[in-house]
Amino acid sequence: MKLLVQRALNASVVVDGETIGAIDHGQLVLVGVEKSDSDVDVQRLADKLLKYRMFGDEEGKMNLNVQQVNGGVLLVSQFTLAAETKKGLRPGFSTAAIPAEGERLFNDFVDRVRSQYNKVETGRFGADMKVSFTNDGPVTFMLD
Repeated sequence: MKLLVQRALNASVVVDGETIGAIDHGQLVLVGVEKSDSDVDVQRLADKLLKYRMFGDEEGKMNLNVQQVNGGVLLVSQFTLAAETKKGLRPGFSTAAIPAEGERLFNDFVDRVRSQYNKVETGRFGADMKVSFTNDGPVTFMLD
């Protein structure tokens, strides 16, 4: 499982012209699920995401997590994070989880994050989503 975590001033997801998830200050998290992922990976990354210190304290140092700054979390499934890109000029997706398992693990990830924090929004698994955000910093990290 890979998480591309971006510190955002705001973020939203639109499906079929309707905003289905939006946050102000917080994290936009793109979630890629791979074939090798398990429930252990889901729990480990749910815990790590909420504790990851990527927000500035009073001295401007990255010492605070999303909960400490009362930020929102927008979780968006993105299978292209599991792409194989080392060879050739076209991505391969043989390492990505099959859709049913990817959806199960993504939904489990959402549930685990929500069980620890109440300011969580999501996109829609498998939908054609339009994601907009303003990256703050810019600050972006890959958690895996």
